Amino acid sequence: MTTQTINLDALREAKVAAEPFPYFIVPNFIRAEALADIEKDYPAVDLPGSFPLPAVTYGASFKQMIDEIQGPEMTTVMAEKFDLDLSHRPTMITVRGRTDAKDGHIHTDSKTKLVTVLIYMNGKWEKPGGRLRLLRSKDNLNDMVAEVPPDQGTLLAFRNQPNAWHGHEEYIGPRRAIQLNWVRDKGVVWREQVRHRVSAWMKRVKRRA
Repeated sequence: MTTQTINLDALREAKVAAEPFPYFIVPNFIRAEALADIEKDYPAVDLPGSFPLPAVTYGASFKQMIDEIQGPEMTTVMAEKFDLDLSHRPTMITVRGRTDAKDGHIHTDSKTKLVTVLIYMNGKWEKPGGRLRLLRSKDNLNDMVAEVPPDQGTLLAFRNQPNAWHGHEEYIGPRRAIQLNWVRDKGVVWREQVRHRVSAWMKRVKRRA
């Protein structure tokens, strides 16, 4: 029997903060014994920006983790945490390998995304930049309710709504993040994958130029 790579018990036990929007944080969501293999099998993404899974290659351990976070148990827990019916909502995953000066500006996610989950894979994060901040407003990066260092195995989840502002101080360099979203319908998945594929292609073309 294959050992599960994620800690669903820790996910179930996490407390949801209600203000300014529903969110929770789970350190060590990825089990310690699985981290090395997932790290080794992580997609080789050496450009900034988000890349949809069909646009990258990865190994078996990473695939197992991806299958688990899109599985019915994870969906059930997220639905209960955020009081949403996610049973018929499709999921979408993108991965990041690094950030640049354009990343981290205060924003909310697209209205088509119902829940956002971020899972970080960066060892112990000691740098001052690149720490995601959950904010009270769209105008002040220091007006935060929580700051999440992108430590390896840490999960952040929040319910997407008009005031779900977040961002981080500038960081240029490697910063691995997996983003999982439950979205409104399959059309969203198709459109987002096309958009990210085009963006990734343009970045590669610019690098070669």
